[in-house]
Amino acid sequence: MNIKTLATIVAFGSATVVLAQRNHIEDARKAFRNQEFCEAAQKCETAYGKIVRKSAGALKSKAEMAFKAAECYRNTESPKLASEWYEKAVILKYQNVNPEVYLYNGDMYLIMGDDAKAKKNYQEFLNMVPGDPRAENGLASIKERMEAKPTRYKVSNESKINTAGWEMAPNFGDKKNVQMTFSQTKSNLGGTDSRTCEPYFDLWVAELDKKGNWTQPKLIEGDGINTEDNEGTVSFSNKGKKMFFTRCPNEKKQNLGCDIWVSELSGKTWGKPEKLILKTHDSLSVGHPCVSEDGKILVFASDIPGGFGGRDLWYTTYDKRSDSWSAPVNLGPGINTAGDELFPSFSLDDDLIYASNGLPGFGGLDIFKAKKVGDTQWENPKNYGTPINTKWNDYALVEHTKRTGYFTSERNGNVSEFKGDIWKYELPPFIYDLTVVVGEVGDKTKTKRIAGVPVTVKTDDGQTFTGTTNAQGKVFWDKKADGSRFINEEMSYTIALGTVKGYKENTKTTGVTTVGLEQDQNFYIEMQLVPERTFVLPEVRYPLDQWTLLVDSTINSKDSLEYVYNLLMEYPGMVLELNSHTDSRGSNNYNRMLSDNRAKACYKYLVEEKGIDPRRIVPVGRGEDIPQTIVVDGKNVVLTEAYINQFKKDKKEFERLHQLNRRTDARVLSMEFDPQTAPPANPNYLIFVKPVK
Repeated sequence: MNIKTLATIVAFGSATVVLAQRNHIEDARKAFRNQEFCEAAQKCETAYGKIVRKSAGALKSKAEMAFKAAECYRNTESPKLASEWYEKAVILKYQNVNPEVYLYNGDMYLIMGDDAKAKKNYQEFLNMVPGDPRAENGLASIKERMEAKPTRYKVSNESKINTAGWEMAPNFGDKKNVQMTFSQTKSNLGGTDSRTCEPYFDLWVAELDKKGNWTQPKLIEGDGINTEDNEGTVSFSNKGKKMFFTRCPNEKKQNLGCDIWVSELSGKTWGKPEKLILKTHDSLSVGHPCVSEDGKILVFASDIPGGFGGRDLWYTTYDKRSDSWSAPVNLGPGINTAGDELFPSFSLDDDLIYASNGLPGFGGLDIFKAKKVGDTQWENPKNYGTPINTKWNDYALVEHTKRTGYFTSERNGNVSEFKGDIWKYELPPFIYDLTVVVGEVGDKTKTKRIAGVPVTVKTDDGQTFTGTTNAQGKVFWDKKADGSRFINEEMSYTIALGTVKGYKENTKTTGVTTVGLEQDQNFYIEMQLVPERTFVLPEVRYPLDQWTLLVDSTINSKDSLEYVYNLLMEYPGMVLELNSHTDSRGSNNYNRMLSDNRAKACYKYLVEEKGIDPRRIVPVGRGEDIPQTIVVDGKNVVLTEAYINQFKKDKKEFERLHQLNRRTDARVLSMEFDPQTAPPANPNYLIFVKPVK
């Protein structure tokens, strides 16, 4: 064979290889354009492997195939494979063509929980595209995840419904909220969707039995509801008589978007659905319907032009006269971001629940709730937190009751990795208990507790429960015999004391409330009863043979009277008799007049300097008539003059015992003071009379 012939053969062979490479690349590109991601992934990988030349053009095509393979795996929920191909694209410098290779690779690492690599990729992207909100959100999500504290939600996998396939987007439409409608891929009998590499979705329904368990799911019955296309994401209006759902057509080699269809209930089956016209081109998608109960407002997700990036949430309103829906309106930057906003639903309070990967979260799609501020306005979305949101995709949450609901998650613990399952969440009630402690009015040490006091607690809806204080003066309520609790959320309670021997009746009540309280709470309430006997007040002293309140380095008698002031302020119905006593030295008549002036000095201070109503205090001088009683060696001893005189040789003890008799005590005259009917105070209470020796 001559050289010319050999060269011709080599050139022909090279041309054949190049042509084959181009065919593989074009096939991969076409499948990718048509969003046939399952098929396109394999075609991109094949084309990548066929490119063996090292020219600049060949390497550029190889990088493109790596990136498109990664995109296929990202769109088919395979983050590990996606990241592997993004890394190959980076090695081939595809970031110089499209910096988003770093952004999406960061997203994959975020989902897989590798925060360090996610952060590195986001920063690389920001170096090339400064200020891009998607990467900044990714970095914020890493921080959010690191600082997040678990919420009180408890979550569990609905294993009686979930299979090795996909289950997603639960919702309720029946009056009793016992029928759950959701999307499910049951088997491969209907073929595989080239977009997702999964079997096609149909609409299924399961019911709660009397024991609270889900029955075996069944296909929704109806004319043209479940087809060879994908059906999913339902929403109901008109008391469950009208059903809106998403349908994504299955047309080979065509890039057709999803649409929203509506069907009306006819008997026990659904009628033939009709498509809503909400878009201007077949390649656009509208889906994830969320309709108001009255059927007048429809919120949905779409990539129609005019959004903020990715897929946004839009709304349309229904006009009954023309039987038509208005042109879609974007929900605005308070809800939508540069990322995707999907799977809207209305809470029981008409707040907007939806999923987003464009707000700081924990990775992938997170679930948020935005407060309703107008008929078609919501704002200030709040992340549900962990454990509802995870580093995986979490979305399509629907409230079932005020405390429970269901959502879709692709987390660990699912039947199959990276495939959606339906999970239940429950918000446990806050734990409250109540302790009431009953002590004595006038007990300065707060250690005198009263046993046997009946305590009645009344709820604001008229229910009551009772108890009796124990030897420590306490009564405690937590659980009832049936396991329910005495103190519950969003309730107020009034506490009243009954009567007990030796104490005056207390008509004053107190209360506790859990309204608006969002934490566990041990309520500890101290209440007091007034003893029928007198009680000693903090020590008040006077200069020798005087009635001026003593204030020096040893005592501040005015401060001592603060106790009386606080007692009267705490019990506005209290009327006190203030009794001043002297020791036995001096004449009986002199001591009575001296003690009378000292009682008046206390009265004058409380009335003129502290502002107490003078009708609430009666000053009385008792002189030496009522000596103090103390305990000596376990026995009560009355400090009479004869008893104290035994200690004349022990001057210190002798003076101490006399000092104990020089005291001020109090007796409650009434707990029913009424400023409207009380008689005037005795003006003589402000007049001092000089004692006569």
